[in-house]
Amino acid sequence: MYKYKGKEYPCCTSLTMGIIGGKWKTVILFHLLEGKLRYNELRKKMPTVTERTLSLQLKTLEKDGIIKRKVYTSKPPLKVEYSLTDSGKTLIPLIQSIADWGNYVVEN
Repeated sequence: MYKYKGKEYPCCTSLTMGIIGGKWKTVILFHLLEGKLRYNELRKKMPTVTERTLSLQLKTLEKDGIIKRKVYTSKPPLKVEYSLTDSGKTLIPLIQSIADWGNYVVEN
């Protein structure tokens, strides 16, 4: 058994999928490979995701330590940026491989 942040997983693969699995998490991470993005920038890149789902997925990824949320309050309007944490950056080769495989499938 693998334990991570209070949850138990039967194997390392299920742990990985528990953190980045689902319809939108890998899409969010793929877009964050480019660098920091604001919430509305993410929404524009993912037009079919609902605001509620995007918000929940961002919170989950933040809670799991994969992305960080930085709030700028120095001057209105409020500005929030999302980016990969150091832990999240270790997923770059994995996310890039998933994207490459998707491109391969489309081309063949």
